[in-house]
Amino acid sequence: MMTRLLRGIYIVFIVLRYGLDELVLTSFQKPGLRLLARIVSVGRDLSAPRGQRLREALEHLGPIFVKFGQVLSTRRDLLPPDIADELAFLQDRVPPFSSDVAVSTIERAFGRPLNDIFVEFTHKPVASASIAQVHFAVIKERDGTTREVAVKVLRPGMLTVIDKDLSLMRMMAAWVDRLSADGKRLKPREVVAEFDKYLHDELDFMREASNAAQLRRNMEGLNLVLIPEMIWDFCRDDVIVMERMKGVPISQVDQLRAAGVDIPKLARDGVTIFFTQVFRDGFFHADMHPGNIQVSLEPATFGRYISLDFGIVGTLTETDKEYLAQNFTAFFRRDYKRVAELHIESGWVPADTRVDELESAIRAVCEPYFDRPLKEISLGLVLMRLFQTSRRFNVEIQPQLVLLQKTLLNIEGLGRQLDPELDLWSTAKPFLETWMLDQIGPKKLWKQLVAEAPRYAKLIPELPRLVHDFLKHRQSNDNAQLQLLIQEQRRTNRLLQTIMWVGGGFVLGMLAMQFFVRMHHFN
Repeated sequence: MMTRLLRGIYIVFIVLRYGLDELVLTSFQKPGLRLLARIVSVGRDLSAPRGQRLREALEHLGPIFVKFGQVLSTRRDLLPPDIADELAFLQDRVPPFSSDVAVSTIERAFGRPLNDIFVEFTHKPVASASIAQVHFAVIKERDGTTREVAVKVLRPGMLTVIDKDLSLMRMMAAWVDRLSADGKRLKPREVVAEFDKYLHDELDFMREASNAAQLRRNMEGLNLVLIPEMIWDFCRDDVIVMERMKGVPISQVDQLRAAGVDIPKLARDGVTIFFTQVFRDGFFHADMHPGNIQVSLEPATFGRYISLDFGIVGTLTETDKEYLAQNFTAFFRRDYKRVAELHIESGWVPADTRVDELESAIRAVCEPYFDRPLKEISLGLVLMRLFQTSRRFNVEIQPQLVLLQKTLLNIEGLGRQLDPELDLWSTAKPFLETWMLDQIGPKKLWKQLVAEAPRYAKLIPELPRLVHDFLKHRQSNDNAQLQLLIQEQRRTNRLLQTIMWVGGGFVLGMLAMQFFVRMHHFN
């Protein structure tokens, strides 16, 4: 409790130090609140631009808050340009930690001096993020050849910092859950638990390396995205070494356009990659901010995406994928009744919800945004209106979909940055319709048969013996049951015979008594 209290006091201190309270109050149009903002700012140096103050405050508060700023930086439709530009620095310009600390971390992880591990090592980091920083190096492979690699090193003391913030978040979630009737529907404790899981997964670099390997296998045949190969001999829990990727950050659109990259196609490819990972594989890159995405200008892979940083991935079950795909497909077809029915079938709304009322509410939210380019659509606004509607119908927030919602906002931000004319709906609709056909058509049946073939191949030769054993077992069971029935019948017969003898004796006794009475009467 004391740790959470101290962390809370520190957060309040940072908010006041950087004038974030004044920044919030001045965003309101009411004169009284703006006057209050001037009063609370008296005696503080708030001469730095507001965006810079916000960025520096988030950096001081730690990795969780930095990640929050990263998500915000992709939503230029929701933020003033000066704040969005400043928060963009959080993507790849977080202050690095000491190179000496990085070297000591590497040497401790491998148990060897740096010069015994790498042929060359660049001490100056090439990228620094909230969780780790990256150095370039050269290794000697088993066959004696050299290879350029990237070395990712975990920031020191991260686990302690994150645990403190998560403890505070859990306490706040408990307050929301206990004090707010609407908060229970939002499942704040479950959402924080989900965030906790993914943040701790991000601190395990071996898990990140395995995530990258899985995504690399999944994307091999798509020819739209490059994912670095992990060098497993050089991977540890807090240090991983991977293939060095050479590309231009996706945020540098002018440079990409000057190099001849087809920017509208790049935007469409991003949507295709996202929906492929989500609906085909159920395994998707869930941290797709601009700092983690580059574009290749190499002749052999020109114009392809380069994905980096795989600490956070999202997963969906087959049930999740099916319901989401059906919802998206019905939405793209403007079949709002089906969307309402799916919400009820999935249990996202109470079973007694009227379909026609939910259908009407969803139509009112979504219909105005069709047939518009992305520059005229704000998924943030759509989600906000859907949230307001969900409150009315007691929609339960699904914690396992939080990462998907975050990634969808990232995709929108990237699409808006690349091609404001992108029609998100028409780009995604054919993909989803094809995917749905694959799920219910003959292709799906054939895939299932092929997947089960090894099991069938083993089972078929054993089938006659299994049938014989079943029939024999059944016959023995039938015989046993028959013997039980015969024994029960015999017991019943003996009981009936006893009853008949006793009853017969009683009747004969009564008749004999009447005979003697009558004889006595005649005498």
